[in-house]
Amino acid sequence: MQATTGREHIEPRRIFLIVWGWLLVLTGVETVLAYQRLELKVMLAVLMTLSIVKASLIISYFMHLRYERRSLALTLMPAMVFVMAMLFIVFPDSIRLLKMRPH
Repeated sequence: MQATTGREHIEPRRIFLIVWGWLLVLTGVETVLAYQRLELKVMLAVLMTLSIVKASLIISYFMHLRYERRSLALTLMPAMVFVMAMLFIVFPDSIRLLKMRPH
């Protein structure tokens, strides 16, 4: 038997379905954008922004971090900022390699 701390929070199923619906809509938007002929930088910026929104929804609701202590969020934020910074450092190199490729 599991001990209870009195701090459990039971989320109604409706909230999860709403979040799932938004994730489905955002994935659909990403899929449609993938077939559009947008400038590469614009496409990357839009897709990265949508991915960050989707990741925050997943982390908040499905991983239940929405109800965790603030210290846990403050611990995870620097790691996310570091990963984002590293991605933006690597993206220009990937564009350079794409331009080097013979057609």
